[in-house]
Amino acid sequence: MKKLLYVLLVLLTSCDDMFSTHPYDVNIKGEKGINSTQSAEIERRFVEKDTLRVAFISDTHLWHSDAKDEVADINNREDIDFVIHCGDLTDTGTTKEFEWSRDILTGLRYPFVALVGNHDFLGVGDQTYCVMYGSMDFSFIANRVKFVCLNTNATEYDYMAAVPNFDYMEEEIIKDSANFDRTIVVMHAPPYSDQFNNNVCKAFRSYLDFFPGLMCCVYGHNHNDKVDDIYEDGLIFYGIDCALHRNYRIMTITPDGYEMEQIYY
Repeated sequence: MKKLLYVLLVLLTSCDDMFSTHPYDVNIKGEKGINSTQSAEIERRFVEKDTLRVAFISDTHLWHSDAKDEVADINNREDIDFVIHCGDLTDTGTTKEFEWSRDILTGLRYPFVALVGNHDFLGVGDQTYCVMYGSMDFSFIANRVKFVCLNTNATEYDYMAAVPNFDYMEEEIIKDSANFDRTIVVMHAPPYSDQFNNNVCKAFRSYLDFFPGLMCCVYGHNHNDKVDDIYEDGLIFYGIDCALHRNYRIMTITPDGYEMEQIYY
């Protein structure tokens, strides 16, 4: 009888181990709250730097070898200040994919932040993103330039949520207004793409005009490098390519303006 009870206990324990781990369990191991920590570091380091050099990358998905090469290429440069990932850190939004992606990005020798992409919503990936990175809308200021990072993945909510969040945008237009003169808006899905709420494209454009010194917008999602005047009114949108195509952009921001450079690796 004792042997039988022991066997049953072993079997039950084994079954518990088998089913205790779920691909979407949001049981994250390692660093969490990354964007808050990294944004604070960026603001601390570059509060008075005349020239900023920002690397924009995007859509690393499960192309881990290419993403590692991308990180290595950025690390080999001596003139980068920080990195912005424009979203789609994962392919199917599992906890393990988020951890893999994070472990690659934390190999950067420079501070970085990461936006949420539409693939990062799959399953309960949005919950995992919020634990690992923080709010899906966030901002930070470097050398009087505010970077406003927006969740624009409206179809992931079946259009039932305020995405893009105009209330948040209104707050950011005036928040810490004494500390910034120029603005760069970053998003994953651009207006008129399959993920954007295209019913509000014109309203979104109107809100952008209220940001002080709006310089340009930057996005990912489309897996190509593109420079586009989406609204045909002079506001430039820069599309950042995916890791598979092995290129990214470096933005140099000076007191007089900015330049964008495409980097192949």
